[in-house]
Amino acid sequence: MDGLTDESAEARLTFFDGLTAFLPLGKRQDTLPVAFKGHPAVKHLIESLGIPHTEVARVVANGQEVGLAYHVQPGDVIGVYPPLPVNGHSHNHEVGPRLEIEPRFILDNHLGRLAAYLRLLGFDSLYRNDYQDEELAQVAGEDERILLTRDRRLLMRNSVRYGYCVQTLDPHTQITEVIRRFRLADQVRPFQRCLRCNALLRPVEKAAILDRLEPLTRQYFNEFSICPACQQIYWKGSHYQHMQALIEEATR
Repeated sequence: MDGLTDESAEARLTFFDGLTAFLPLGKRQDTLPVAFKGHPAVKHLIESLGIPHTEVARVVANGQEVGLAYHVQPGDVIGVYPPLPVNGHSHNHEVGPRLEIEPRFILDNHLGRLAAYLRLLGFDSLYRNDYQDEELAQVAGEDERILLTRDRRLLMRNSVRYGYCVQTLDPHTQITEVIRRFRLADQVRPFQRCLRCNALLRPVEKAAILDRLEPLTRQYFNEFSICPACQQIYWKGSHYQHMQALIEEATR
């Protein structure tokens, strides 16, 4: 049966820098003995414990760095490291490399506010409230987008190469998580994208949109941008200071 035998073997897996938070409640310890049959890929063992492969930056087997496709052998001692530690202290002296791709995102149906915040910061972020899991995984894989979700099983799909399991329910904290996780603070370019549809904004003359402005907006504001896709108009109104504060908090 594909090289599997009836005999069980065991490897010892050690999870570093907060990865234990993904483990089942009864198994949340740094080092676990894991039984297996045959020679499964280490990716399979890690995900069988509830940790998506997108949360893993490095795997070290018996002192040698290996990939997720490495076939586990009986008696292996394996260390599993995330891209960045959850807390400030890390046992991982060489955290994962920066992204190999442009930071473009696709978000599942429950992360609409986070999508708007990412667009506010200038990041290309696809979002619809009717995406199906299969479509999310397919687009993430084919377009090399980073899939953001709280669904760990979705991140375990083979077509998903880049992703992140969002930890909190609070959108303000979520945006800080994502910026930190992918080390994007130096790539923030705010107020360049439409918060509604993700298109890039362009400047527009006040005279061209005068009939669409409220009286006080006409009186007090002179600089405007417009979305060429959905025609939404933007200016530095009362919400601007709040948005600036959000940007400073996320990139601090």
